Amino acid sequence: MLPIAIDAMGGDHAPGAIVEGAQRAVADLGVPIVLVGRPDDLADLRGDLDVIPASEVIAMDADAGASVRRMKDSSLVRAAEAVRDGKASAMVSAGNTGATMASALLRMGRIRGVARPAIATPIPVPGSTPTVLLDAGANAEVQPAWLVQFAQMGAVFARERYGIATPRVGLLSIGEESSKGNDLVKETHGLLADPAALTASGATFLGNVEGRDIMTDGVDVVVADGFTGNVVLKTMEGVLRTLVRSVFEALGATAVAEPAIESLMPLYNVLDPDQTGGAMLLGVDGVCIISHGSSSATAIVSAARVAAEMVEAGLVDRLRVAVAAG
Repeated sequence: MLPIAIDAMGGDHAPGAIVEGAQRAVADLGVPIVLVGRPDDLADLRGDLDVIPASEVIAMDADAGASVRRMKDSSLVRAAEAVRDGKASAMVSAGNTGATMASALLRMGRIRGVARPAIATPIPVPGSTPTVLLDAGANAEVQPAWLVQFAQMGAVFARERYGIATPRVGLLSIGEESSKGNDLVKETHGLLADPAALTASGATFLGNVEGRDIMTDGVDVVVADGFTGNVVLKTMEGVLRTLVRSVFEALGATAVAEPAIESLMPLYNVLDPDQTGGAMLLGVDGVCIISHGSSSATAIVSAARVAAEMVEAGLVDRLRVAVAAG
């Protein structure tokens, strides 16, 4: 497999944690890695890893579109170009999410027939496979036909990543009844209710689902516009962070703290975002993994693992087939 291009300059803890994660991915997973970034900044960190030189870094708070167009020698742009030019099999970045998406879209291009790429984020479900939520922030305003396409791509992603033979797709709304929701949701529901809509994706449509259903085993893929999806994602992150912190603080004041915390660690690992490997940008002509801005070395290892698995599964080709048939 061609190496995975990891943006060594992106993220709150770059380049140290990013490079450490890349090295661990090579050592622990046997995944080939090439770093992308400023050679001088990586000289004392990279070890035996190859580096694709890039002299510029797009800041976390920079305007995504303008930065990608102006900073042609940025680590994000060079990583996307490496995939486009056949020098890398996939790209991973914990940097500016919008710039990561723009770099992949402008350099790799879209899969033929894809109206808009979407960010697919796995939401952990204790005791079951994660629920794939998309769009998680790429498109604040959408059209019904785009949501249908998100459903098609999300179903393929859920099947290839989690081995779900027939993914169950739900449309996020304010009630389960088909009459509930705004005009966008109602029109999309009508389109997805057509048996042919998800046939090529090998999925079934459950109908409307609510926010409370996302972290259950009752649905595999949840579709929403990017504005709603991102609000849901950030709300869940905040609630889980607060809940975990509160539980550990409460246990710390008890006599059973140590055994209780030890018993809770498996659940903590399930909910830990560093274990998910980040989100995937579906619809671009290449594998692009978007990691959290605060990614640790462990998160980068997870992202490299997911990227390698999706390359080996031929996910982009499978998405191409599903979109063309849909």
